[in-house]
Amino acid sequence: MRSIWKGSIAFGLVNVPVKVYTATEDHDIRFHQVHAKDGGRIKYDRVCTVCGKSIQFADIDKAYESPDGDKVILTDEDFAKLPAAEKHEIPVLQFVPSDQIDPILFDKSYYLEPDSSTPKAYVLLATTLEQIDRTALVHFTLRQKTRLAALRVRDGVLVLQTLLWPDEVRAVDFESLDGVAEPRPQEIKMAETLVETMSDDFDPDQYTDEYQIELKRLLDEAIASGTGKVPEQPEAVPSAMDAEVVDLVAALQRSLEASGRRSGGRGSSEQAEPRKAAKKTASKSSAAKKTPAKKTAKKTAARKGA
Repeated sequence: MRSIWKGSIAFGLVNVPVKVYTATEDHDIRFHQVHAKDGGRIKYDRVCTVCGKSIQFADIDKAYESPDGDKVILTDEDFAKLPAAEKHEIPVLQFVPSDQIDPILFDKSYYLEPDSSTPKAYVLLATTLEQIDRTALVHFTLRQKTRLAALRVRDGVLVLQTLLWPDEVRAVDFESLDGVAEPRPQEIKMAETLVETMSDDFDPDQYTDEYQIELKRLLDEAIASGTGKVPEQPEAVPSAMDAEVVDLVAALQRSLEASGRRSGGRGSSEQAEPRKAAKKTASKSSAAKKTPAKKTAKKTAARKGA
């Protein structure tokens, strides 16, 4: 794993030298665009609409066009004049309660490694943040772009998460929610019960990307077929559960029952035991009732024989 940035965290008069690494990676399978007829790769050519010539990337600048149609072309020198935080420094701006940062603001995550022979300052900052349960707001400049970021601790390691600026989060107001009736108490109670039966501690390892797994299986089948094409599969029969649900209470009830069957449900085993016991008791009482009848029949037959 290679670092993508080197510098230091400016924490008051304390400098904490760090290396920055990307914390996440994309496991999506990549595809090429090909000609459907012969499988040839599709390539794109950067062609100027004025002179019609192919243009090398080094000769390309960036342009902005205003709503009125005015065009402005900027070069790398123009971008260098713009205000930006120190490229090799992550200044701490403020410490805020961690729960005050709305998760919708989080963007990309990076790991910070101490870049010093004596990482005492790094450990001090990480320990302090963990004990006071606060997040440091910092400025982080990467690829000529300065972002607001959150600096926190994860498993003893400093993690920097870039944040969206407030005006990058869209305001929302759905007319479809206007005038909607409040849920009935019965619906809320059943929904809460359903939530309770499905509640557990979060363990990300128990979830898998089923789409990528099936896609990989599909590709393996195509390779194994030797044709480069996926063998035809029988069509799946639509489930009755795919039908549109009209009665919300009935849907909640079915969900509760299905949840109980899948996980053994909280209390489902407790309910099952009394039912089994009841069946056993019922069969015993039935046997007890039948026994006297058999004895009476035998006695009657004996009298007749006499």
